[in-house]
Amino acid sequence: MRYVLAAFLTSCVLGVPALAQNNAVKIGVLDDMSGVYADNTGPGDVQSVKFAIEDFGGSVLGKPIEMVSADFQNKVDVGVGIAKRWYDEENVDLVLGVPNSAVALALVKVADEKNRIFMPTAAATSALTGAGCGANTVHFIYDTYGQTKTIVNALGKQGIDTWYFITVDYVFGQSIETDATAFIKAAGGKILGSVKHPLNSQDFSSYELQAQASKAKGLIFANGGNDIVNGVKQAAEFGLMKSMRVSAPLAQFPDVHSIGLKIAQGLLISSPFYYDMTPEARAYTDRFTKAMGRPPSFIQAGTYGAVMHYLKAVKAAGTDEAKAVMAQMKKMPINDFMTKNGVVRADGRVIRDMYLMEAKSPAESKGPWDLAKMVATVPGNEAFRPINEGGCKLAAGN
Repeated sequence: MRYVLAAFLTSCVLGVPALAQNNAVKIGVLDDMSGVYADNTGPGDVQSVKFAIEDFGGSVLGKPIEMVSADFQNKVDVGVGIAKRWYDEENVDLVLGVPNSAVALALVKVADEKNRIFMPTAAATSALTGAGCGANTVHFIYDTYGQTKTIVNALGKQGIDTWYFITVDYVFGQSIETDATAFIKAAGGKILGSVKHPLNSQDFSSYELQAQASKAKGLIFANGGNDIVNGVKQAAEFGLMKSMRVSAPLAQFPDVHSIGLKIAQGLLISSPFYYDMTPEARAYTDRFTKAMGRPPSFIQAGTYGAVMHYLKAVKAAGTDEAKAVMAQMKKMPINDFMTKNGVVRADGRVIRDMYLMEAKSPAESKGPWDLAKMVATVPGNEAFRPINEGGCKLAAGN
């Protein structure tokens, strides 16, 4: 009895919940394993986590590092239910992935309630470091603010000043449209219209006919994954790739590969990662390709870095208790094959350079995955929203 009491008193003194005291450091990959976002997340994210655990040596603080994974089916109730069970019953210390902004925003609150860490590596909405921020959340890879700013500003300089949106009908798409609209209006541009479509749409014809009728110079697909692939392919069928400047700020290289360079050539891409950006990035790409049969998306590449940064913070903190680990993650610089001298701000936003890239023509490509060329580097402090403009309660005094 006195050992139980002593353990209870120790946890109270340290402010550590009893459930955090377990025999492993456990990471939960909550992802889209078979749906609209699976190519850019899902099984590839799982593989990146496995690589990170392996490279860290398989243990930290004398505990084994374990992983669990699940498909949340792009449903808020399913995603929240799995995360709560992981935190409460399976002693999961970190949940990451979650390529659905509505689910991610809900899990920010769950992580705070349970005093566990959440890294929505696959979610995009900039609200995660704005009004929806949380003390235990790190938005590690990208967001709708940085992606849209890079693309819209580049196209604005090319004279694209009237725009139309085809937007997926949930918080992710609305976040893209809202952020892009702000940049368009700041540059003196005009929005001529917008239409919403369901997640995982197969037929974009009616939406694209409306876009064509608007006479806008620019068309933004405010969506992701297979919705980008289907939308852009059908835009080519309607001649929109020639009559409008088509963009998809959340496009990733697997999407470009699925579309094909014959259609995608000239498409501007905003990315924090490319296969040949450094020798280390090429080495990781080759390793991933050997395991998965194709190169990683930037989410899958960034997931490796997120796990490594988390495990380094656990080691530095000397505990897997969330607040202590979060303090270390915000203190330590991020350096890996994708990020140099990155930082985690008070609002949880990771600041790293972004790259404006352009899809190659078929003639320029030297292979199936030689997809893009570098146009410009956008420094992290220019790419992402200033901390005092997001509305995050954690940003006071910064």
